[in-house]
Amino acid sequence: MKTRITELFGIEHPIIQGGMHYVGFAELAGAVSEAGGLGIITGLTQRTPEALANEIKRCREMTSKPFGVNLTFLPSVTPPDYPGYIRAIVEGGVKIVETAGNNPQKWMPALKEAGIKVIHKCTSVRHSLKAEQIGCDAVSVDGFECGGHPGEDDVPNFILLPRAAEELKIPFVASGGMADGRSLVAALSLGADGMNMGTRFMATKEAPIHEHVKQALVAASELDTRLVMRPLRNTERVLRNAAVDRLIEKEKELGSKIKFEDILPEVAGVYPRIMQKGEMDAGAWSCGMVAGLIRDVPTVKQLIDRIMAEANAIIGERLAKFARAA
Repeated sequence: MKTRITELFGIEHPIIQGGMHYVGFAELAGAVSEAGGLGIITGLTQRTPEALANEIKRCREMTSKPFGVNLTFLPSVTPPDYPGYIRAIVEGGVKIVETAGNNPQKWMPALKEAGIKVIHKCTSVRHSLKAEQIGCDAVSVDGFECGGHPGEDDVPNFILLPRAAEELKIPFVASGGMADGRSLVAALSLGADGMNMGTRFMATKEAPIHEHVKQALVAASELDTRLVMRPLRNTERVLRNAAVDRLIEKEKELGSKIKFEDILPEVAGVYPRIMQKGEMDAGAWSCGMVAGLIRDVPTVKQLIDRIMAEANAIIGERLAKFARAA
């Protein structure tokens, strides 16, 4: 299946594995790329640029196919060593970067000078247009269904994707709610050039996270996520657990007076405990509504092959049948 995204990134299938904190290690990124998609290493999970350089090297040993690195630009009193991370990406020969968070305009010259293609994650049409304006090569359009930060507009993909298609000239992928061949065909029909999956890739054999997390995703329904940090205008979709219940109670009690410091026990430094140690109530962790469509824990190759077979069957059989009937 060829789309503008497969052509842009030199991949076989229009499927991208998005950056995920303490999930996007070389094992997962390499498996996704080797299976024909685009794997992404999560840059800031690596504590230093040197650690990222080593992770890129590890991934290079797992696949000869294209893979990328996610860089999330966060507001911070003491920001990460972004120049160092970019240097590690350039020196590691990585040619694709997924950016997220704040506007990446400041870092675009260094990335472009190195011949790196940039796909920026956006939760609105206006932000997508800005990404196009500053020179991003593609956009990952994140609907309200997504895990992590869906923005503050609450627009789901059935509206957001066709709106993006109306406005954008650069290619874009659908992110949020993507799980299977049906998702891919729907995304293509709404104007996207592929799809980005996060939560679904967590429930795979190669995902280097604790089995408790994978089984929690299999057991979850589409009703089991919650939105937190909305009073702080930093809304995050997470899987409900004891820590999330505590966090929501604090939000109710404190209302508009709540500060980030009030919820630190539920959100700060919890990912290693959850993803690596399987302490499922240690804190809030990002999870999309797509958990309701996760039924198993296949290998990455099995998942991607299944998605493409299902998508091709829908396009070649079901839609063709409807066309003949018309």
